[in-house]
Amino acid sequence: MTPRRPKKQDERRSNLALRELLDELIQHVRNVTANAQVMPQADLEYAQDRLEWLADEIWQKVMGPRNSE
Repeated sequence: MTPRRPKKQDERRSNLALRELLDELIQHVRNVTANAQVMPQADLEYAQDRLEWLADEIWQKVMGPRNSE
């Protein structure tokens, strides 16, 4: 039995903002992976900060607005 194919309204990309953040994260990781050996330490630290920022942005998009902590 083959898995059910999503109908048009079940399109994974319905949350375009999340899709764009995920695409940006993937592009960032690929770039850092390809260039990490030759990147200066400051650039590596910035890349780490950006990775954490993107992960946080994605988490917030997935989880929605937070209640007061």
